[in-house]
Formats: sequence, structure tokens, C-alpha cells
Amino acid sequence: MFKKILVANRGEIALRVQRACRELGIKAVMVYSEADREAKYVKLAEEAVCIGPAPSPQSYLNMPAIISAAEVTDAEAIHPGYGFLSENADFAERVEKSGFQFIGPTPESIRIMGDKVSAKQAMIKAGVPCVPGSEGELPDDPATIRRIAKSIGYPVIIKAAGGGGGRGMRVVHTEAALVNAVQMTKAEAGAAFGNPAVYMEKFLQNPRHIEIQVLADKHRNAVYLGERDCSMQRRHQKIIEEAPAPGIPRKLIEKIGDRCAAACKKIGYRGAGTFEFLYEDGEFYFIEMNTRVQVEHPVTELVTGIDIVKTQIQVAAGEKLPFTQRDIVLNGHAIECRVNAEDPYKFTPSPGRITTWHAPGGPGVRVDSHVYNNYFVPPNYDSMIGKIIVHGDTREQALARMRTALLETVVEGINTNIPLHRELMVDAKFCDGGTNIHYLEQWLSQHKR
Repeated sequence: MFKKILVANRGEIALRVQRACRELGIKAVMVYSEADREAKYVKLAEEAVCIGPAPSPQSYLNMPAIISAAEVTDAEAIHPGYGFLSENADFAERVEKSGFQFIGPTPESIRIMGDKVSAKQAMIKAGVPCVPGSEGELPDDPATIRRIAKSIGYPVIIKAAGGGGGRGMRVVHTEAALVNAVQMTKAEAGAAFGNPAVYMEKFLQNPRHIEIQVLADKHRNAVYLGERDCSMQRRHQKIIEEAPAPGIPRKLIEKIGDRCAAACKKIGYRGAGTFEFLYEDGEFYFIEMNTRVQVEHPVTELVTGIDIVKTQIQVAAGEKLPFTQRDIVLNGHAIECRVNAEDPYKFTPSPGRITTWHAPGGPGVRVDSHVYNNYFVPPNYDSMIGKIIVHGDTREQALARMRTALLETVVEGINTNIPLHRELMVDAKFCDGGTNIHYLEQWLSQHKR
């Protein structure tokens, strides 16, 4: 097992990894930008290294600075968390060439799954169902593009091969708008991701967003830890997640979960990962794989009792998974609400000083957050300041606990989206379960403030 790990991230995930290291008896080196000097995990750290000024390219995206920090502190491994460099194959490669263990998949796996075209081709070969679409990157020839769209059937969606985070997508309903949409998406993809390649898929009308959590080791063992429903989202950004997914037969989940675990073995995957699917009319369609720990991993931890971050570290150190598929049993229901520093209805960022922070408590309540009274939320990064996660014996109990937890939560000095969460937790359709990926945006359009 490692003796010292460098945590190459910030915010709540940095604190989460720091805690996992402590439980395993590992020293954690925390890196931070000048804007995060007063962060909780920095104050709690045995060792902390400033890696640059506030802008991400000069700190959390600064590969040489992070690797230098690992060198001067004698760390043995680097945990990238999520976001920033966590799915950057070049970074993973540089980490391992510098003599450190990257706590995540191999650079090759990250490259394959990071490109949506190659990921889809790999999943087709592994027997994982995919959304009908182009066989690869779209050509420049307008006639060929139109022919592909006609064979798929409108509406279609144009996606950036190197995209992510809900960016680089455009829905097309008619042939007249097709070629222009492809050209615009290519231009956006080139500017945003440095890769202008795009591909085409059938646009499903009312799907749910279901994901399968997997864990795999270096010894070709792989398991899936059930599923999460992440359909409550705005502009492809998740806001609420839960496990298990309401109303989907367990036999269907088991079938797709087994395929995901088999795919991990086939491609030689290691570490934590998430297969993301659209689910409609009883069918699953693969859309992408995230080769890292997810923001929403706590809901899976609460229903399985498995610490995903600790397991990431253990398998990176060469240990075998300490459980088999037969050991994975889901208990109860978990729901997560992402707490963002933003206007709850306009979604404009709200950085600033938190004058009062009171986190909820009680049976089945977990809060993952790095903030505290008098903490300053910097304007330089993502607006998420924490997550409230609840667990109950049933979905109804979990909903009741989340309502109570949200009422107990007090954040003053900045705006947060907690008022929105409070409304959604009593919304009849959400409470019934099974809302699709368009539901929240439709709800917001009907509840304008």
C-alpha cells in the first residue's frame, strides 16, 4: 500500500480523498491555488503545497507544477479527483513516466473512452448497446452527412467527439438545418476541446439518464455496483441523483451491469468508472464512459456499503478487489442534492463570504462539503460547494429525510440553489419517480421567478 498520496484537486472531492487516505493510514499531500489557501483540507493537511495563482491553467491544470509537488514531497501516487486533469490521458501518462502511480485507469483506457467515437466503437465490440448513429466521425461531404441522417431518422443530435460536461451538442430536426448544424458544432468543438471531430446519433425524445458504476482491478476482476438515476438535470448538468433508479426492473439492470463489467475486463480497465446510458422504452443506449470517480458516487456508497474512493486507492496499489459480484447487495434508497453557490432560479454564480454555514444532521444524512463559517467561495471555479446525501429504507423515507435535511441547512452570505431543491423534493412528478432528462427544464419554464 502507498505511504503518501498527492491529491491533485480542490473543493469537496479533495477533502473526500484526504479522508479516505486517513482511513487507510496514508499521508495525503494537498495542493492548492492561492485562492484556496484557506480551504479546510489545506488547514487539516499534514503537508500542503501551493501550485500557483487562482486561474486553473496556472494551478490545477498545471501538470509540471503538480508533478513537481509530488517530487518534492516524496509522494508515491497522485489522485486526480474529478474534473480538471482527472480524464486527461497526457497527464496520466506524464504521472506514470515520472515514476508515480496514477490513481485511475491507464492512459490508453482514458484515450479510448475520452473520445466519444472510439468509446462507442469499443462498446459495440464489447456487446454494450449503443444509440443508433454514424459509424465514426462525420465527413465533410454534405451529401454523405444527409444520407447518414436519413438512415438514422430525424431528429438527430450532433456531438463533439472530444466533448463533455454537456457542451458540444446540437439537436437537428430537419434536413434543411443539418449541414449548418454540423459545421457550427465542428467549429465549437475545435475551439472548446481542440478536436473538431463530430459524430451523429439518433436523438431520443424522452429518455432517462441512467449510469452504471463499475470497479475493476489490475487482475482482470470487475464488478458493477448497481445504477444511479441522474435524469434531473439542466443543460446536461446533473442537479439531483439517486440510487437505485425508480421503476426499472432489476433484471434489466443486472443484464446491462453484467455487460459493463464484462466490457471492463475486455478492454483491461482498472479503477472506478461509470458507464452512462440513455434509457427509453425498456432499452439502454450507451452514450459515454467517465473514467474517474463521479460527483454522485456517495449515493452508490450508501446503498452498497462500499467505499469507492478507498477501493480506487487499493486497486491502484495493485490489490485485488476485496469483493465479487455476488457480494454486491443494494440496501434501501439514497438521494443526493448538489449544493451550488448560485441564484436558485437564474443560475448566475454567487461567490463570496459565507457568513453562516449550518449543515443538516440526523439519521441517514451525509454532507460532503469543504465549506465552513466565514469561508470565502472563490469566483474562479465550479459553483458546487457541497452535496447533501440521504439514505432511507425506502425511496419515500429517503425523500422525507432529504426534505428535513434541506430545511435544516442554513447558508448565509451567498445565494445557493437550496430553495430550488426544497421545491423539487415536494414536486408530485419527481416524487412519483421516473422523470426524464427534459423534466427539470420544463419545470423551470413553468415556474419562472
